[in-house]
Amino acid sequence: MFLSRLFRIFALLLMGAASFTHAASKGEVLVLLSSETELPLKGKKSFPSGYYVNEFGVPADALIKAGYTLTIVTPKGNVPKPDVRSIDPLYFGKNRNEMLRIKKLTEQLTQAQNVRSLQDVMQQGLDRYSAIFIPGGHAPLIDLANNPMVGTTLQHFHRKGKPTAAICHGPITLLAAQKDPKAFEQSLIQNQKMNAEGWIYHGYQMTIFSNEEEHVFENSLHGDKLRYYPANAMKKAGGNMQFAKAWQPHVVIDRELITGQNPYSDHALAQALLKALATQTQHSPKI
Repeated sequence: MFLSRLFRIFALLLMGAASFTHAASKGEVLVLLSSETELPLKGKKSFPSGYYVNEFGVPADALIKAGYTLTIVTPKGNVPKPDVRSIDPLYFGKNRNEMLRIKKLTEQLTQAQNVRSLQDVMQQGLDRYSAIFIPGGHAPLIDLANNPMVGTTLQHFHRKGKPTAAICHGPITLLAAQKDPKAFEQSLIQNQKMNAEGWIYHGYQMTIFSNEEEHVFENSLHGDKLRYYPANAMKKAGGNMQFAKAWQPHVVIDRELITGQNPYSDHALAQALLKALATQTQHSPKI
């Protein structure tokens, strides 16, 4: 009798702790990263890629400090990898210690036990998430922009009017939210005419890594070329493209969509996403 009562008390304490942990979080943010690490180029060559540490880590750090819980997801449920070029103090105000701090954070967030597959998350339901965030690096061009499952996920946040944030090359992922993203990708690669039928972001103001900035990256490939330019792809799909001068921080907000132009837009995008989340909370119906 005593043990039974003690067990019930212990169970109630555990439930209380769990409730407190849940209550302490302002909400959950879905962070979508690529599963892949090799970007196909024109011809048969490829380029090592992954997520940019600052583009992922700086907004993630801001969200966590503001009280949000992050759920890390990739199409395959595997551990995403950073682009080694992004491990550079240049992207952190030349502050090496800050670079190492953010790098460590991204490594902790992407430990195997913390990463889930997109299919698993979708099966358990997307309603629990307050926003979706898509970091950059060229990797989203490999397996996010052409992924119908990603498109279904984006359509959910679009219908609900929940913040959808993407930075640098992350916005290319938005192309998944159309009728046939794989065919559209092929039209880009083969330089053929094709409309992005049913694209939910048609006419939205947005930004992405500009052609001018992409040319600088492409020059580092020593003669190799990208299969298509992301900025041209977004314009072709029907995006109302907005760009600042190359390498200047630039964030564009249109309805639920928040996009950042380049790696140096990380802090501005983080603040825009936090503001959108706070506004969403204020306008949510009180229970």
